[in-house]
Amino acid sequence: MPNVDNEALSAAYQAVRDDSNDTTWAAFGYEGPDIVQLATGPDYEDFLSLCADSERVYGYIRITTGDEMSKRSKFVFITWIGDSVSPLKKARVSTDKAFVKQIITNFAKEVLASSHAEITIAELEEVVRKAGGANYGTGR
Repeated sequence: MPNVDNEALSAAYQAVRDDSNDTTWAAFGYEGPDIVQLATGPDYEDFLSLCADSERVYGYIRITTGDEMSKRSKFVFITWIGDSVSPLKKARVSTDKAFVKQIITNFAKEVLASSHAEITIAELEEVVRKAGGANYGTGR
């Protein structure tokens, strides 16, 4: 069982959920056997840079949906497993993810990915639109 930095994960989770700041993502990963907060930020490209072939990363992403009249935030939980992660570490993700999800509890969609093409911002926007049943843009 990994040690989880519950306090740091919870603070990052709340920062992403808070519409009054520009934090739109949080990343969690491994420091040895422990699960820790890796980073947070407003630029999604920074999150993607953490998703390397040799890494396991859990991400919590805020996506804004709706139109000019009604915008709302939806959230996506990402489990990234790079292609060169060892089979044993890949297997541990399924049990370790449960510890992360004890803190990251509110999201519209969950995505398991090993390719950046699966988690582009456009792909995530499409995923939450389909999950919400609405199919309209934000006027951008």
